[in-house]
Amino acid sequence: MEDRICADQQPPPATSDTRVVAEGISSNPGAVDVRTGTGELAETVEGLLGLPRDTGVFLGGVWVADGNCTVTGGADPGKWSFNRLLILGAGLDAAKLVGWPGGRFGVEFLQFNGEHTNRQAGSVQGYNSLPGPDPLHRSELYQLWWRQELFDRKFVLRFGKVAPTDDFNNVLRPVPVQDQHLAIPAVSGLLYTPVFVNPTLLGVMPGYYNSAYGITTTFIPVRNLYLSYGIYDGNIANQVQTGLHNAPNFNGYYFHIAEAGGAWQAGGLPGSFAIGGWHQTGHLSTGPPPNNLTENGASGIYLFGSQRFWRARPDIDNSGVSGFMQFGVHDSDTLPFDQYFGTGLTEFGLVPNRPKDSAGIGVAWSSLNQNIFKRHSEFMFQAYYQAHITHAAFFEPAISYIPAPGANVNLDSALALTFRVICLF
Repeated sequence: MEDRICADQQPPPATSDTRVVAEGISSNPGAVDVRTGTGELAETVEGLLGLPRDTGVFLGGVWVADGNCTVTGGADPGKWSFNRLLILGAGLDAAKLVGWPGGRFGVEFLQFNGEHTNRQAGSVQGYNSLPGPDPLHRSELYQLWWRQELFDRKFVLRFGKVAPTDDFNNVLRPVPVQDQHLAIPAVSGLLYTPVFVNPTLLGVMPGYYNSAYGITTTFIPVRNLYLSYGIYDGNIANQVQTGLHNAPNFNGYYFHIAEAGGAWQAGGLPGSFAIGGWHQTGHLSTGPPPNNLTENGASGIYLFGSQRFWRARPDIDNSGVSGFMQFGVHDSDTLPFDQYFGTGLTEFGLVPNRPKDSAGIGVAWSSLNQNIFKRHSEFMFQAYYQAHITHAAFFEPAISYIPAPGANVNLDSALALTFRVICLF
């Protein structure tokens, strides 16, 4: 794995054998990984065609499906909902294919079919990250980009249709280290939306599944430090589903974001931290007239970090406990969440004879915009167990508790169950 931390960098696996899957993965790899999947589809094609391995072509993806039940409380107690996500991706390494150093091309197609899972529980933060805004049945060009490394890999440029949540505010990004016995894999397998996108950025920041056209630049001056800046089509703030648009729409709505971060090892325990700021241009409003509030632009800041706290079997495997934290705040009067704080703990490989299993807990608290909601805040607790089934397939049950759902002051506390299957290929 690379010894530099880079918001735009997707480090190669520590082994060329794609059948090896790290302990603990994100509950939705398509929301946080620039390149989704293990790449085994390319190996299969190369084998069928008699081509040599590692030709510089990547073919892979992920399939995610879950069932959810609002056990008690919420808006629809006892109601079930189901969601299915498929992402297919292809990538080209220009250095291996045509001798173009530092160049890579990527494209991804997304298919989602889902239901109003979070609405059934009355959760405005979202205890399930798969379903987003309507329409909940969509087929789209998810990503289409070119990535170029320059100046001995100290400067990275990526442009096209991208998901900026891969590059910014990505608390789930594994911490890069030389010794894989020290590694923090995907920091958490939590299912809820705030771990994928800070709620204070909801309504402005492109990401899963509303990607957008733009450009990301990353500067890596020294090992384990980076500075990134991006500018993107900001029409999410104009109520546009940018993921469904195959062409950019630059009409005065722009989303700017910058982030600085780094990684370290303290006593053999790795950690990382980043801080960022953003600005959205254009005319923002709380909803249709006449009872709407309007403003011209908005800005905010966020920070996040992760740390390995304990190693169960040093120099033997990657088992142990890690934690993370998130914070965000902005100056907007129209966005749904004013402030956010979240934290969680994850254990890796502590169950006997289950080295690739992980489990975790997380809490998410958001202060709600009183121009939109009647409740002042929403708190959410979630616990999960991610079981490795076989190869690159995982089964993940989770329980979520929302004491005071933010959608309506008359809703009782909600308890929800989720059963998710994640298959990488």
